[in-house]
Amino acid sequence: MELRRPTLADKTAILEMIEEFRSMDSPMDGFWGEEDFDYESWLERNVTAEMGVGLPANVVPSIQYVSFDDSNQSLGFLNLRLSLNESLLQHGGHIGYSIRPSERGKGYAKEQLYLGLLEAMSKNISRVLVTCHVGNEASRRTILSQGGQLENQVGETERYWIDVEEL
Repeated sequence: MELRRPTLADKTAILEMIEEFRSMDSPMDGFWGEEDFDYESWLERNVTAEMGVGLPANVVPSIQYVSFDDSNQSLGFLNLRLSLNESLLQHGGHIGYSIRPSERGKGYAKEQLYLGLLEAMSKNISRVLVTCHVGNEASRRTILSQGGQLENQVGETERYWIDVEEL
């Protein structure tokens, strides 16, 4: 698996993945895009979001990643937030991620989260907050597989910290 920033060359693969998520009515955690999605505008917004330019007051700088397999099929989204605001501290964390429905159950989420944690470490984030809904057993297992330590539960959200130096 390769985790990287999306490019124009990835357009077809990513649009196919988005359509799969939507057709299955599946959440696209780790994807920052609107319903009236325009790929080229999204790429531009990803660059400005990473720089922290022109963000709404409640949005922190972040890096949009997409994971790909060896045949360049897109597997999932991962968004690395470079800081936390009060809302993310309670219900979002540093990393949001999802794997496309047809590729779930193959271990990709664990690998994708691991690669995302390495990216966080490269950005000098030593403790990463990852959250999941209390009913999302697959996400919980993924977080625990990467050393997640449950701090608490806020409403329906479980909050886990991962010390990336221990990876």
